[in-house]
Formats: sequence, C-alpha cells, structure tokens
Amino acid sequence: MKWQRSLRRLFVYALATIMAAWVMVPIYLITVMAFSTREGVRAYPKPFFPNPISTDTLQFFLGFTGTVEAMRNSVVVALLTLVLSMAVGAPAGYALARYVFRGRDTFRILIVSTRAFPIVILSVPLAVTFLNIGLYDTVLSVALMHTALALPFTILVTASVFAGVPKELEEAAMTLGCSRFGAFRRISLPLTLPGLAAAAIFTFVLSWNEVFAASILTLRNRTLPAHVLAVLTESPLPFQFAGGFFLMLPALIFMLFIRRYLFNLWGRVVK
Repeated sequence: MKWQRSLRRLFVYALATIMAAWVMVPIYLITVMAFSTREGVRAYPKPFFPNPISTDTLQFFLGFTGTVEAMRNSVVVALLTLVLSMAVGAPAGYALARYVFRGRDTFRILIVSTRAFPIVILSVPLAVTFLNIGLYDTVLSVALMHTALALPFTILVTASVFAGVPKELEEAAMTLGCSRFGAFRRISLPLTLPGLAAAAIFTFVLSWNEVFAASILTLRNRTLPAHVLAVLTESPLPFQFAGGFFLMLPALIFMLFIRRYLFNLWGRVVK
C-alpha cells in the first residue's frame, strides 16, 4: 500500500540521517573546537560556530617539535601502504575472481584468519626482525606493517569487485585481438575503479589512523598518531582538539578527492 511505502521510505531516510549524524557531528565538533580560542573550548554551552575564530592552537600544534615531520611521515607511510596493498591485493583478488584452482576456498579463509591475530602479536616479532635487518625506525617498516594489516580487506574486496564483471566481456575483447592484460586494462579495470577506490580509501584511512604498530616500530621517525600519543597526551584540551583536527583532515581530503569513483560504485549497474 502507498502509506506503507511512504512509511518504509521515511524509516530509511531517518536511519540514513542518524548514521550521517553519527559520523558528521564528531567531525563538526572537533573542527569548531580547533578554531576556537582557549576560553571558547572551555565555555559552556559550546558555540555553534567559533566566535571569534582563532588559529592559535593550530599554529601552536604545527610549531610543536616533531609535528610537521610526523605529519610528513604519516603521508608517506599511508601512500606507501596504499601502493603496496593495491599492487599485491588487486592481482590476488583478480586471481581469486577469475581462476579456479585447488585450495581457493582455503586460501580465502586463511586471508580472513590473518585479521584474527592482535596487532601486538605481529608488531613485536616484526620489531625484532626489522632491528636485525636495519629497517627499524623507518617509514618503510611501518608501511610494511600497515600493508599486512590492510591486505586481507584489499584482496577480498577486489575479488568481489572483479567477480561482478562478467568474464565474457574479457573473452569477447580477446577474440577481437586483445591480450589477457589488454582485456583487463580496457574492460575490467575501468568497470572496477569504484570498488578499487573504496579499497584504496579503507587502506589509506587504516594506515593514517593506526597508532599501536607505529609506536612500537618507530622512535624518532614517528607517524602523526604515534607522535600525538607519545608527546601530546597530557597536553591541554585545546591542543588535543588541534591534534584531532590534523589527524582527520588528510583522510577527509583524500576521500573528497576520490569520491567520484565511489559515486560511480552506486550509480553503475553491471549485468
């Protein structure tokens, strides 16, 4: 009935609004507090907009010893993790989606089972290994650790995405003269870009926000979350908001940059 459809639609809209508010309200509050004065941060009730707008705490945070270097390390680690995860995970996902081989289902279970191990179980032995081979306290060691954490998700997502593209399209391209790689590059890759973009966003955000492994594997070349945890934990509340703002800003910029691929993910239908 018409009223039932309207009620169902209203319920869906209400649920979507609640979920959006669950994500956006903390981002909004952190942004407002980061651009408020110290008195405004402690004021109650909190202002809807910062009045007056102040960048003092942000400037102090950026000027704090090691902050800019830690931010640069986080960007480098996140980009390295993204490249390594996609370079290894996308071909593995394509193989799972396109080829039938003995032990494929077991391989899928093993991929998922790697996330069952706590990070500390991986971090401590890796720290000893990196000390022995000279990679300890480098951005590469953190990137390798983050790649190990992100690979299961990357492989399973890309496998599902490639499975959604009919293999008959690639076969048709090969009958018209394309090689296997050419059919992948011209047919499958453009159709799977939205799903690959979703996997890239998860990988980047996971690497950017991860703090435990980065704290164990680095001493001087810390990432921004590890730096905030080690140095600014006991800082006044205004500077903690400034740190939170800089922690979430690059991830938001990256998601805005890649959002058009996500819109295609919901707007394109592959039969």
